[in-house]
Amino acid sequence: MTAPSSSAAQPDSQLSPASGGAAQGGPSAVALDLHQDVAQLTAALMDIESVSANELAIADALEVALRALPHLSVTRNGDSIVARTELGRAERVILAGHLDTVPLPTMPGSRGTVPSSWDGDVLYGRGATDMKGGVAVQLALAATMPEPTKDITFIFYDHEEVAAVKSGLGRLVRENRELLDADFGILLEPTNGTVEGGCNGTIRFEATTRGKAAHSARAWMGENAIHAAAPILARLAAYEPATVSVNGLDYRESLNAVKVHGGTAGNVIPDQCVVEINYRFAPDKTPAQAEEHVRGLLEGFDLVRTDFSAGARPGLNAPAAASFVAAVGREPLPKYGWTDVARLSEMGIPAVNFGPGDALLAHSDNEHVHADAIRECLAALTRWLG
Repeated sequence: MTAPSSSAAQPDSQLSPASGGAAQGGPSAVALDLHQDVAQLTAALMDIESVSANELAIADALEVALRALPHLSVTRNGDSIVARTELGRAERVILAGHLDTVPLPTMPGSRGTVPSSWDGDVLYGRGATDMKGGVAVQLALAATMPEPTKDITFIFYDHEEVAAVKSGLGRLVRENRELLDADFGILLEPTNGTVEGGCNGTIRFEATTRGKAAHSARAWMGENAIHAAAPILARLAAYEPATVSVNGLDYRESLNAVKVHGGTAGNVIPDQCVVEINYRFAPDKTPAQAEEHVRGLLEGFDLVRTDFSAGARPGLNAPAAASFVAAVGREPLPKYGWTDVARLSEMGIPAVNFGPGDALLAHSDNEHVHADAIRECLAALTRWLG
């Protein structure tokens, strides 16, 4: 669930054709049983190591499994896959999830590893919450619902946990946009089984102060750039972030220094200091408005924007959203972090987050999910689509 950078660049490698590795006679793909218990399917997905940039094996396994389902049309682009029903329904919905995980933990005794492990009905390992449970739910629905009441576009994409320029979903938007049209979208990121509408935006800056280098034994000959950054930190420490209501959901903002670096040696007065700042802003603001807000707070300082991503409004006004919330049966909440619902929102597709597992466990050395949470997520979507 990494917020992307807005800067433009090309992906690491060239894109593969519509059908990928396993279907083209590459290495044998791992066989996945899409009809098994969805919690066991989650474990099977976790056992295929898929740290960002290493999604080939899991993408191959999904492609083979999805192409075996005659009611789906399947397109592959790199290590991203789009599978669609073509039933002529009045509505089309997107169910989307990313295939990659953050790197494996290195601390001894960590349970956030690959392969997965069970402790009773709790599944441990990298990707348990972020987000192999959600991907397993997508696959189970693809296999068991050949005639849903709405047409479904299943999207499985690579490179979500890294810079936006590598995003598989971003690549699909650029190169396969015609496959992504829909009336409503659901991103199966972990939400503890509650609908979370929209997401906050994010914007980052570097605030630089400059001084004059000198020997620290004769500090009066220099000007300390780190000391000059103290007013920046003071303004940020005194700042009181807002809570903004958007379409009935309350989004908590935050504005913080996230990194400070400066100085060259232990006996030199530093001549430069850089404070890195991150503002998480409610989806009532555009990135330009968010930038204006931060510049107003830090007026007088050398401030450079380094990246930004727009937020997404809740998306709960769409008719499909109302029926989905009713099927889930819980009061919707806001999404404070950035997710790819923002990409769908930019395309004019209202979207929400809904998936199994606690987002607070994502990326942790103790990452885990309860089997029943995955089953309940599948049951809610089955009720809605069935």
